[in-house]
Amino acid sequence: MKNSQHLKAYVQMHPDNKMAWYLLGKEYYKNGQQGKANYCYNQAGEVYEAFEHSKVPADMLREYEDGLLKVAHERHQSKLRKRRTLVALVLLLLMFLPPAVSPEANSGITLESLLDDGKDVPAQLAADAQETVTEEEQRDQPPKLAFTALAAGDAAAASQAFAGIVQSKSPVETAILGMDRSGKWLIWKKKLPLTATVVKNENGRTVYQSYDQARCECKPPESGELQKQAAQWQEQQEQLAVLWSAMRAYKSSKGKLPQSLKELTGAFPGNWLSAATPLMKEKFASLRASAADSMSKQQAGRADGDLNKEPQAGAGTGGGAGAAGETAQEIPFFNGSLTIIVDKQNHRLAVTSGSVILRNYAVGLGGDKTPEGAFTITDKVVNPNGHDNGEFGSRGMQLSDSNYAIHGTNEPESIGKDESLGCIRMSRKDVEELFALVPRGTKVQISKGVLPEELLVPEDRFPSGAPRNQTNPNKVYHWLN
Repeated sequence: MKNSQHLKAYVQMHPDNKMAWYLLGKEYYKNGQQGKANYCYNQAGEVYEAFEHSKVPADMLREYEDGLLKVAHERHQSKLRKRRTLVALVLLLLMFLPPAVSPEANSGITLESLLDDGKDVPAQLAADAQETVTEEEQRDQPPKLAFTALAAGDAAAASQAFAGIVQSKSPVETAILGMDRSGKWLIWKKKLPLTATVVKNENGRTVYQSYDQARCECKPPESGELQKQAAQWQEQQEQLAVLWSAMRAYKSSKGKLPQSLKELTGAFPGNWLSAATPLMKEKFASLRASAADSMSKQQAGRADGDLNKEPQAGAGTGGGAGAAGETAQEIPFFNGSLTIIVDKQNHRLAVTSGSVILRNYAVGLGGDKTPEGAFTITDKVVNPNGHDNGEFGSRGMQLSDSNYAIHGTNEPESIGKDESLGCIRMSRKDVEELFALVPRGTKVQISKGVLPEELLVPEDRFPSGAPRNQTNPNKVYHWLN
């Protein structure tokens, strides 16, 4: 039992160490506590799969465990030595203070309740796992309201988010929104439902409150105001995703970040963005600073700072502005580039970020005439060939150096069919929203059977007013329609 006690304390301090979770699960299993063992194995994820399906010598696992426990023990002893030097002063101070009133016990689920039954973990080790702030910090830093979105019912993702909040150094309240899953995709619908809140208060205590009546044996509190703020957060994250993606595309082309927003919203062909919203203007400087910081990490040889390396974007995979464990950096929730995926089988075009679908439109195609493969949007043109009602509609986005494009159409009845000569046709509202959503330089992947059939087109569209100076009177486009 001694090893399991130290391993519990270790995973509290290092909740991202999957090997430690696996070893703790092995200890529980040996002690006949199958339920707790399974919980730990779930946290261990791929480590559990790798070790359970390979013949790793027991002495090798024991050697790793001994080393891990030795590090934890040395850290614990160091903290004890520091505390002992202050014990006398603390006792003297307590002599002059009135008795403290114990706060009422919180009935929410805490990290301690997930890892410990309150009987066999040394109290001092459990205390070491909690990050606290000074009284001055508590007064100056009221709990911040943050948002994130996860796959609904994904216990592993929820656990990871919970651990990130516990590790934060200041009080924080995080509202968790739930995304439905469709195959491998997560669906980013407008007004995602609130599934839970996680609050880390000024005392360092973390409390989980479910808003799912099917999972909570209680009556969840009113969520109206939180839902309203969550909807605003979703709108903001879409706009920040567009700006962040445009910065990445500009950097990939120019080798440097834009110095100002005007470099992204110039006249054709400098129209990386069709237009800038007020939020984009407000956040440009902070987003650029975050991108520059990522570039500096890349230059220092840190792979995690590679701005050109695509992160696994989306709430189910990591943090971002307003997400659990938020830092001083302004990183949007969708922290990878937006990508367009076209499904020839289902006649769908989706805007994605990592494993999340933000939009899923119906499109007209050309069957075998529509090529498969990887392309890039090289031109974004308003009113191709000077018309908004011609064969290419009011918007056109050329695919690499080819005669194929994503564009509008004057034959709206062809949407959902294979009647084009190879291009991708969209309805007017859809193509104008897509034009506003994706910057020049966006990657496009055309294949078959990769997208869900369910359309994802909100009533309240992304801001897509009439862009100025984004026509191209100097070229006649001969796309294959």
